[in-house]
Amino acid sequence: MTIAEFPFEMHRSPQGRRLAVRHHPAPAGARTFVWLSGFNSDMSGTKALHLADWTKANGQGFLAFDYSGHGRSSGRFEEGTISIWREDALAAIDLSEGPLVLVGSSMGGWMALLAALARPERVRALVLIAPAPDFTSALLWPELPPQAQVEIMSAGHWLRPSQYGAPYPITKALIEDGARWTLLDKPVAFEGPVHILQGMADPDVPWTHALKLTEALTTSQLTLTLIKDGDHRLSRAEDLARLTQACASFFPSP
Repeated sequence: MTIAEFPFEMHRSPQGRRLAVRHHPAPAGARTFVWLSGFNSDMSGTKALHLADWTKANGQGFLAFDYSGHGRSSGRFEEGTISIWREDALAAIDLSEGPLVLVGSSMGGWMALLAALARPERVRALVLIAPAPDFTSALLWPELPPQAQVEIMSAGHWLRPSQYGAPYPITKALIEDGARWTLLDKPVAFEGPVHILQGMADPDVPWTHALKLTEALTTSQLTLTLIKDGDHRLSRAEDLARLTQACASFFPSP
């Protein structure tokens, strides 16, 4: 499937933000797989399109969306925070019905965990790709140059260079708000099955961060797959195969 073959619709969230959403409903007895993108990413990426194709071919539902300030949704990226993007995720999820499997990449892994805690009656399982809960405080802030930290706190933002595209702003609001949603300092109460895919050559989210998450999650149904030569994106053919294999294990029992 190409992005042109999967049209999107605009939906207004309860907070008044216009969110771009792609959705094909789950047939009776199936589940909806929800794609949650990473920080400064959107639903047009390789993994999201692969998952859309795979769910349709296998008779499952699919939902993906862009956070405000991302992709085709309204808003400015620099005005976003973890609180706002969490609200966006819940607003998009609430457009669907029935049981859910949340599939989150990088920051989307954090969003998937927060959504699972907010909608425990609907979320059955999690597939997390290089999950980055608490990244604002645990990963991003400690790695910033001292002058960048000073600029963020004094001027309110700093442009961070990116190997994936143009520089993007890191704001004081993002850093301070992220502290409200930290998870790894306490048990993460989720009892459903979880499969984590983590590259050991990931320059953005170290594999040891995934270990911290496995310790925090309360579920005993947890699988961690470490991919020795895997990068952050995990978008190679073999990585996509691992993704759909993990998702297939969460089909409803016959």
